[in-house]
Amino acid sequence: MKKVYIGISFKGRKEKENEVEQIKKVLIEKGFHPMVFVDDYVYVPGKDKEMMDQAVKDISESVLLLVELSEKAIGVGLEVGIAAALNIPVLYVYQEDSEYSKTVGGLSDRVIAYKNDSDLSQKVANYLEETFSS
Repeated sequence: MKKVYIGISFKGRKEKENEVEQIKKVLIEKGFHPMVFVDDYVYVPGKDKEMMDQAVKDISESVLLLVELSEKAIGVGLEVGIAAALNIPVLYVYQEDSEYSKTVGGLSDRVIAYKNDSDLSQKVANYLEETFSS
Protein backbone atom coordinates (compact mmCIF):
# COMPACT_ATOMS: atom_id res chain seq x y z
CA MET A 1 0.00 0.00 0.00
CA LYS A 2 1.26 3.47 -0.89
CA LYS A 3 2.30 5.42 2.18
CA VAL A 4 1.52 9.12 2.66
CA TYR A 5 3.55 10.91 5.32
CA ILE A 6 1.44 13.54 7.08
CA GLY A 7 3.42 16.40 8.56
CA ILE A 8 1.86 18.62 11.19
CA SER A 9 3.08 20.75 14.06
CA PHE A 10 3.48 18.71 17.25
CA LYS A 11 2.37 21.74 19.24
CA GLY A 12 -0.72 22.31 17.12
CA ARG A 13 -1.63 18.65 16.60
CA LYS A 14 -4.50 18.49 19.12
CA GLU A 15 -6.14 21.61 17.67
CA LYS A 16 -6.22 20.00 14.22
CA GLU A 17 -7.59 16.60 15.27
CA ASN A 18 -10.68 16.86 13.04
CA GLU A 19 -8.64 17.94 10.02
CA VAL A 20 -6.11 15.15 10.48
CA GLU A 21 -8.87 12.57 10.85
CA GLN A 22 -10.56 13.86 7.67
CA ILE A 23 -7.27 13.66 5.77
CA LYS A 24 -6.62 10.13 7.04
CA LYS A 25 -10.14 9.04 6.12
CA VAL A 26 -9.79 10.34 2.55
CA LEU A 27 -6.38 8.74 2.15
CA ILE A 28 -7.66 5.35 3.32
CA GLU A 29 -10.71 5.60 1.02
CA LYS A 30 -8.37 6.28 -1.90
CA GLY A 31 -6.13 3.29 -1.09
CA PHE A 32 -3.27 5.01 0.72
CA HIS A 33 -1.73 4.29 4.11
CA PRO A 34 -1.60 7.52 6.16
CA MET A 35 1.30 7.96 8.57
CA VAL A 36 1.30 10.87 11.05
CA PHE A 37 4.87 11.12 12.31
CA VAL A 38 4.05 13.11 15.47
CA ASP A 39 1.51 10.42 16.42
CA ASP A 40 3.66 7.41 15.56
CA TYR A 41 7.09 8.48 16.80
CA VAL A 42 7.86 8.67 20.51
CA TYR A 43 10.64 11.17 21.08
CA VAL A 44 13.33 10.19 23.55
CA PRO A 45 15.39 13.11 24.93
CA GLY A 46 18.92 13.04 23.55
CA LYS A 47 17.90 10.92 20.55
CA ASP A 48 17.54 13.81 18.09
CA LYS A 49 19.62 12.14 15.37
CA GLU A 50 17.60 8.92 15.62
CA MET A 51 14.36 10.88 15.37
CA MET A 52 15.47 12.68 12.22
CA ASP A 53 16.90 9.48 10.71
CA GLN A 54 13.47 7.89 11.18
CA ALA A 55 11.70 10.91 9.67
CA VAL A 56 13.98 10.81 6.60
CA LYS A 57 13.40 7.05 6.24
CA ASP A 58 9.62 7.42 6.54
CA ILE A 59 9.50 10.31 4.08
CA SER A 60 11.70 8.44 1.59
CA GLU A 61 9.29 5.47 1.70
CA SER A 62 6.27 7.69 0.95
CA VAL A 63 4.63 8.59 -2.35
CA LEU A 64 3.51 11.96 -0.96
CA LEU A 65 4.25 14.33 1.88
CA LEU A 66 1.00 16.01 2.93
CA VAL A 67 1.50 18.85 5.38
CA GLU A 68 -1.19 20.62 7.38
CA LEU A 69 0.47 23.89 8.14
CA SER A 70 -2.17 26.26 9.46
CA GLU A 71 0.35 26.93 12.21
CA LYS A 72 3.93 27.40 11.06
CA ALA A 73 6.40 24.86 12.42
CA ILE A 74 10.13 24.54 11.82
CA GLY A 75 9.98 20.73 11.94
CA VAL A 76 7.34 20.60 9.22
CA GLY A 77 9.45 22.95 7.12
CA LEU A 78 12.36 20.54 7.50
CA GLU A 79 10.14 17.64 6.41
CA VAL A 80 9.13 19.61 3.31
CA GLY A 81 12.79 20.29 2.50
CA ILE A 82 13.64 16.61 2.88
CA ALA A 83 10.77 15.57 0.60
CA ALA A 84 11.72 18.17 -2.01
CA ALA A 85 15.35 16.98 -1.96
CA LEU A 86 14.13 13.40 -2.48
CA ASN A 87 11.76 14.45 -5.31
CA ILE A 88 8.71 13.36 -3.32
CA PRO A 89 5.63 15.48 -4.10
CA VAL A 90 4.48 17.86 -1.39
CA LEU A 91 0.84 18.82 -0.82
CA TYR A 92 0.53 21.85 1.47
CA VAL A 93 -2.89 22.41 3.07
CA TYR A 94 -3.84 25.22 5.42
CA GLN A 95 -6.97 26.85 6.76
CA GLU A 96 -7.93 29.96 4.76
CA ASP A 97 -7.61 32.38 7.67
CA SER A 98 -4.14 31.12 8.63
CA GLU A 99 -0.81 32.61 7.69
CA TYR A 100 0.60 31.25 4.41
CA SER A 101 4.18 29.95 4.41
CA LYS A 102 5.97 31.21 1.31
CA THR A 103 8.91 28.86 1.82
CA VAL A 104 6.72 25.76 2.12
CA GLY A 105 4.53 26.99 -0.73
CA GLY A 106 7.62 27.44 -2.87
CA LEU A 107 8.60 23.78 -2.42
CA SER A 108 5.10 22.35 -2.74
CA ASP A 109 3.61 20.70 -5.80
CA ARG A 110 0.16 21.95 -4.81
CA VAL A 111 -1.18 24.35 -2.19
CA ILE A 112 -4.74 24.02 -0.93
CA ALA A 113 -6.47 26.59 1.26
CA TYR A 114 -9.60 25.16 2.87
CA LYS A 115 -12.62 26.60 4.67
CA ASN A 116 -13.70 23.66 6.85
CA ASP A 117 -13.37 19.89 7.27
CA SER A 118 -15.67 18.97 4.38
CA ASP A 119 -13.95 21.45 2.04
CA LEU A 120 -10.59 19.98 3.06
CA SER A 121 -11.79 16.41 2.42
CA GLN A 122 -13.14 17.26 -1.03
CA LYS A 123 -10.05 19.17 -2.11
CA VAL A 124 -7.65 16.46 -0.90
CA ALA A 125 -9.75 13.77 -2.62
CA ASN A 126 -9.69 15.76 -5.87
CA TYR A 127 -5.91 16.19 -5.64
CA LEU A 128 -5.37 12.47 -5.08
CA GLU A 129 -7.60 11.56 -8.02
CA GLU A 130 -5.85 14.04 -10.34
CA THR A 131 -2.36 13.07 -9.24
CA PHE A 132 -2.48 9.33 -8.62
CA SER A 133 -5.17 7.99 -10.95
CA SER A 134 -3.76 5.81 -13.64
